[in-house]
Order: sequence, then structure tokens, then C-alpha cells
Amino acid sequence: MEKLKKVPRIIKYLLLLLGVFLLVLSIYIKNGYDVASFEQLLYTVMNAEGTGVDSIKGGIIIVVGGTILLYLLCLVPILTKKLSRKVFISLKIKKRKFLIPISYISHRFIYCFIICAAFVAISLENFGFYEYLANQFQYSNIYENYYVDPKTAELTFPEKKQNLIYIFVESLEATNASKASGGNQATSIIPNLEKLALENVNFSDKLGIGGSTQVNGTGWTVAGMIAQTSGINMKVDIDGNEYTGFSSFLGGMTNIGDILKANGYSNHILMGSDAKFGGRNELFSQHGDYEIIDLIEAKKRGKLPEDYSVWWGFEDLKLFDYAKETVLEAAKSDQPFNVTLLTADTHFQDGYVEEGCSDIFEQQYANVFHCTDSMIFDFVNWIKQQPFGKDTTIVIAGDHLTMQRNFYPENDGYARTVYNTIINSRVAPARAKDRQFTTMDLFPTTLAALGVEIKGDRLALGTNLFSGRNTLLEDLGFEKLDSELAKRSMFYNNNLLGESYYEIKDSLGE
Repeated sequence: MEKLKKVPRIIKYLLLLLGVFLLVLSIYIKNGYDVASFEQLLYTVMNAEGTGVDSIKGGIIIVVGGTILLYLLCLVPILTKKLSRKVFISLKIKKRKFLIPISYISHRFIYCFIICAAFVAISLENFGFYEYLANQFQYSNIYENYYVDPKTAELTFPEKKQNLIYIFVESLEATNASKASGGNQATSIIPNLEKLALENVNFSDKLGIGGSTQVNGTGWTVAGMIAQTSGINMKVDIDGNEYTGFSSFLGGMTNIGDILKANGYSNHILMGSDAKFGGRNELFSQHGDYEIIDLIEAKKRGKLPEDYSVWWGFEDLKLFDYAKETVLEAAKSDQPFNVTLLTADTHFQDGYVEEGCSDIFEQQYANVFHCTDSMIFDFVNWIKQQPFGKDTTIVIAGDHLTMQRNFYPENDGYARTVYNTIINSRVAPARAKDRQFTTMDLFPTTLAALGVEIKGDRLALGTNLFSGRNTLLEDLGFEKLDSELAKRSMFYNNNLLGESYYEIKDSLGE
């Protein structure tokens, strides 16, 4: 009986602690990270891709410290006089009624329950959960109405195929360019990338340097890579970066790796982290049979000590060195090549400062972008100097908008966009400026830059930006397109997820 009496005492304090912790965490995330959807939040909080222990220590201290302070505050009202009431089980035996006391539930317990429920409700609002939940009960026909299957699309490659080097730059925005060129900085923190955008093809939402609008399901690394290589957003019923270990990774999808492999290309991808994270190894092995050089592979090849770990794996300077080796090896073959890179130094929080980086800006994050800018520029110049340089198209694009809040001025009227530039394109754009587009449009656009003719200038949900055809964003507007992409899609589940859709349902007990 005594043990039963003590149960509510333990539960009430745990309930209160849970509510306080979730509230503090949600406030910290909402004010510290620029996430646009609950799916992004799942990714950020549960996985924190590219974030080393050092970079999250500050957040841990703030959340733990805030939780302790608020918890103590909430304890004050219940550390007063004791108020309780007994709870009984009523039994009738042979018409006689017995009341059996099972525990004492104090008014303190009710107080803790109410506080916990209120804090959890506020937390879920901060996390964007209610909007996410509402979308789970709504279905969209956007894929049925607009999806162009790359498997059946008519694609014509040039007789002499162009090589492709595609650089995904973590969190790179056009916002980093100078105001004079179309960005939003008094002094550009990416002067070399700004120069490349001005001198080459930069598809822009304005007349100056600009970029693509971020829409639902494209706002974190894996989702951004899928959008740009496949022309679709990422929609799974679980945390997007837990989509791994199934029999197929978006088995019904056809992406640029599939297309290039079918046309004689060798595919290679380099990244400093473990490619298994988020199923990236499955994405690139199943779609294009890429050679994958990641943290684990670099150690296997003896490039790094077994215990090597910097930031989230190995730093970008090494990434570009390994990329040069990969490109030179690929160029020895008669096959055209596709070499893809994924950087990470510019991941939030505040990025990773490598040795030799200049300290010219007040904010560390700005200095990291400035340093990455120099590395990319050096790599691009190296490519141009190679014998195969004239036959190689280079695409440089941010994977998504940065998730670090308070780095850019808020509510100043500037529309933040994801950076892009295309160097040595085989075709010229009909209209590169004053366009409204998303990162999904870069899928057919990249193929067009290689000289591939695309009948209808549409693939998946993407539009070839070199053509004069309107994008879905231009036809539907942001609110409509973003809203439809957030909803569930039976076409997506049945035709793109394929067998893994049913495996996901089984794993969730549906």
C-alpha cells in the first residue's frame, strides 16, 4: 500500500519535468534554428547532421540550464501545504460494497498534470506539429497532375558528352552576396562565388544575383540532394533521415545518376561524413551505382587514421583534395564522368573554421562561408586548367537555406534564396533572371546544361530553366505549391517509394 501511495509522487514530478523540458527545448529550437516544417525539425533535433559535439555544447547548456530554472519556478506553488484525496476501487460482493483505497492523488498531481499538458501543447505548436498532423489527413494530386516520369521522357544526349562536376555547398544562400549584386550583405562574404555567378549562368528570382525558393520537403541535406538530382521533394512517413535499411530507396524514382549511368557515365560522390547517415549510401548506390568516398571509405583507403574525427568527419579542404584525385582518375577513362561533392564546413551552428581561414568578419559563420568560398574558387580554377576542363560543366548550388537563425536580418523584406551558378554550360538560357523556381528545377536544368535535349522541358516536378517554359512555382505560386507538397500523396507512396512504402507502414504498425 505504501508503494502505491508513492507512485503519484514520482509521476507528478516527472510529468512536470517533461513538460518543462519540452517547452524550453521548443523555445530554443524555434529561436535558434530556422526550420520551416516539422519534418525539418525531426531531422534537426533527432539527427543534427554535420553537428559535432563541440557545436552543440552551447545548446545543451542553455536547454539544461533553462529547464532547471523553470522547473524550480514551477515547483514553488506545490511546495506549500499538503492537499490530497484518496482514490478507491469500489467492489460489490454479495450485495455488499467495499471501498479499497489504492493511492493518494494530491492536488499537486493535478497541478503538475495541467502544467505538463499546457507546456506540451505549446511545444507542439512551436515545433509545427499541428500543421504537420493536419497535412497527414489531406491528400494532394500534384504528382498525378504534374509529374513527368524521367523513365519515359524523351532525352537526347549530344554526340560528344559533357562531364559534370556538381558541388553541393552546405547552407549556401544568394543572401551572402553583396547588396550591390543582388545579395543582402554590405560586404560580400562570398566574393569569389559572387564573381562566378556574375560571370556565368545564375538563375535568379531577381535581376541581380539570386536563387531558388525553398519549398516543403527540400529543406535539409538529404531532401535537398533528392530535389536537385531527382526533381521531387522528400515525403516519407518517418523521420526523413531514418529512411534507410529498406529494400529500396525511393525505388520508383529516376534521378540524374540513373540517367547518366544509362548513357555511359561513371558516377562518383564524395562527402566527409558517413554516407550511411540518412540512407545516402543507398540513394547513390541504388540510383546510378556511384562510387562513394565518405569518412569510412577514406579510412579504409588509408587516407585518414582510424580514429580521425573533425567536425562531423573530415574537413572540406581534404574533400577538395580527394575530389581532385577522383576527377583525375575518372578522366583517364574514355567514359564521361559525373563527380558530385557535398561540403559541410558551413553547417550550423557557426560552421567549422579550418586552419588558414581568415578572420575578417565579426561573426564566425561569415568567416567560414568566406573560407569555403576560397576553397571552391580554387577548385573551379583547377578544373579549368585541366585538359578536360573545356569539356566539363560545373554546377555549384546550396543544398538548402541555412538553418541558423539570427545570422541574417529578419523581417527586412529580403527574400532569402538558395545559391546556384552553372559554369561552362552547353546552352544559353532564354531567361535567367526574374524567375520563380525551386531546387527541384535544377534536375532537368543540369541535364540541359550538359547539352541534353529534353522534350517538353519538364522532368519529374522540375522545369528546364534554360527554356522559356514556366516552372510550377511560376504557374501555381508559392502558397499553393508549398501547401500541396506538404500533403500526403498516394502517387508518391505507390509509384516513387514503391516497396519501401509498405515496409514503412509495417515498421510503423499500420
